[in-house]
Amino acid sequence: MTGEITLRGRVGPVGGIKEKVLGAHRAGITKVILPWSNRKDVEHDVPKEVKVAMQFAYVRTVEEALEAAFGKGTLGWREKEVVMESRL
Repeated sequence: MTGEITLRGRVGPVGGIKEKVLGAHRAGITKVILPWSNRKDVEHDVPKEVKVAMQFAYVRTVEEALEAAFGKGTLGWREKEVVMESRL
């Protein structure tokens, strides 16, 4: 996975997506987890033959990233908590 995570658990966009995806492809990695905000970078910059050979998971939160990496329900030890955000 590549990305930046806020203290609230949101995944932010990053640069250099084409280079990161091509590097992962050369290394034999078939699944890449990327920030949701970078999906257009993959659509426009990554060659079609690389996109076909790889699986992309686009995430908005760190929880989605963990599920994409380890599978849904794998981290069941952590119960859902209601998170209240400050609007200050």
